[in-house]
Amino acid sequence: MKKKSTGGYDPEVELAKGANLTAASYDKTQKISVTAGKVTVGGKTGIVVISELATGKLEAGIDGTIDLWLSIFRYKRPDGTTDHVAGWNIPLALKPKQAPLETAKAFAAYINAGTRPYKAKAAGNKSKATMTIVFTKK
Repeated sequence: MKKKSTGGYDPEVELAKGANLTAASYDKTQKISVTAGKVTVGGKTGIVVISELATGKLEAGIDGTIDLWLSIFRYKRPDGTTDHVAGWNIPLALKPKQAPLETAKAFAAYINAGTRPYKAKAAGNKSKATMTIVFTKK
């Protein structure tokens, strides 16, 4: 949604705006942490680190899942319009003994297939993985 607004455009201020990235693990063994918690319009990348093999989802409920959240935010474009970027909650059910790299790749595939203005890349190995998320809309 774009809304015409009055006032000046300050690139330093607007390019620093972005989504807050948070994460939580509801798995007994697989952990997730956010090492860079802001995904900005100006290209600052959000980074999460995933470690340990997963216990996995064994029954109904939240146990055995990992979640990522990208918050809602607004920014002004150079033409004076304001863009509203919707928030995004991404839950992922884990399989027993799922490796961190598998989890990171599953999140990246979901983000990259979505219609939101984000792209993700996964890297790592069986014991530790990182995933980077960038804002892609210009």
